[in-house]
Amino acid sequence: MPPPQNESGPDAANLAFVEELYAEFQRDPASLSSQWREYFRGWPDTRTRSNGARKTEAQAPATAEVGQPRPAALRAGLEADAAMQERVDMLVRSHRVRGHMIAHLDPLELPRAHFRELDPEFYGFGEDDLDRSVSTRSFGSSETLTLRQILHRLRNTYCRTIGVQFMHIDDLEVRRWLQRRMERSENHIRLTRDEQLRILRRLTDAVVFEEFVQKKFLGAKSFSLEGCESLIPLLDLAIERAADQGIHDIVFGMAHRGRLNVLANILGKSPSRIFREFADQDPEQFRGRGDVKYHLGHTIEFTASSGGRLALSLCFNPSHLEFVNPVALGRTRARQDRLGDHERRKGMCVLIHGDASFAGQGIVMESLNLSQLPGYRTGGTLHVIVNNQIGFTTDPSDARSSVYCTDVAKMLQIPIFHVNGEDPEAVAQVLASRWTSARSSSATS
Repeated sequence: MPPPQNESGPDAANLAFVEELYAEFQRDPASLSSQWREYFRGWPDTRTRSNGARKTEAQAPATAEVGQPRPAALRAGLEADAAMQERVDMLVRSHRVRGHMIAHLDPLELPRAHFRELDPEFYGFGEDDLDRSVSTRSFGSSETLTLRQILHRLRNTYCRTIGVQFMHIDDLEVRRWLQRRMERSENHIRLTRDEQLRILRRLTDAVVFEEFVQKKFLGAKSFSLEGCESLIPLLDLAIERAADQGIHDIVFGMAHRGRLNVLANILGKSPSRIFREFADQDPEQFRGRGDVKYHLGHTIEFTASSGGRLALSLCFNPSHLEFVNPVALGRTRARQDRLGDHERRKGMCVLIHGDASFAGQGIVMESLNLSQLPGYRTGGTLHVIVNNQIGFTTDPSDARSSVYCTDVAKMLQIPIFHVNGEDPEAVAQVLASRWTSARSSSATS
């Protein structure tokens, strides 16, 4: 076993072993490897014989008298180092589990509860401790950082405009994969100028579309995407990533909010056609189909920037809110079966929800419950929740018993990302660094 590679000392579980080695080092340094000799020479108040000769038992008390630590003092020092490292590890885990609770997710900046377990003081750390060097083994790293640097990384990763819930996942390898992806980049990517311009164009298209509808059809029922326009660049990036992963077919399912915008700016439906239907200029064509014309679906062939081609299809949704979910999932599964895609890698489903309906309608839970069964599995679904912070006329505090509308999705072993919609680069980060060909269901709110 080599000596520890950090300044925090050995683990508490190795104290007895290190004590034995240190006692041997005091008797005869030459009996240990060069690594251990260098390690023990770095300890304070350590004196060694230059010729490496073995000390006799009679010499041992005299050695202790000239400044070498006694076994009790050695144990106390090691235990103190191990206790501090344990507190550091607890602080790291608390941010992975609860960091989302203090993340800046709300564009309205409504007050949120304070969680003491995310403060260094809760673990007994003072200002002087922040500049002490500690192990980064909790990060899967061999480097040594100060506690202040570790806390900075944790806050950047889990407490900015992306909040992540993933510690409920039982699979250790999945959790570690997510941890590595997030903590190495601190949940931030440096977008190229072309990527930034693409996001800006998509946001501009979404905003201009909504403004035109509001002015042209004053007072009409439109279920605007206003305030949630970052949905458009998110879907755009998702389609591009899907094309890069070899997906050929994407089926969308969504209710009212933002449907016109998605039709125009994602599925390429002609705005003139949308407005003609919206203005009810062909009433005979839509007789008996209800009062909201944009419940109609649309299908196109999409060419990604990489050259890949995908079939995009938005399901018709004349029914109520979330009841389109099993329809979209069923269409995805049927297309996979028809193509012989038994590994479920060529087609995927994207479901867009409202926050109140995701938590409030039982069809969502039923769809999640069936999603991993052999007869219903599609290889993974991307759930996007557009959080309006009000369910038609109901405040969240009167609509659900959980903190998030996505808490019902914890029944599956999936990560959940909460993103501040006012930070489009955070939206890009979620898709850019989390997407993998080994897809699983995930929810983004």
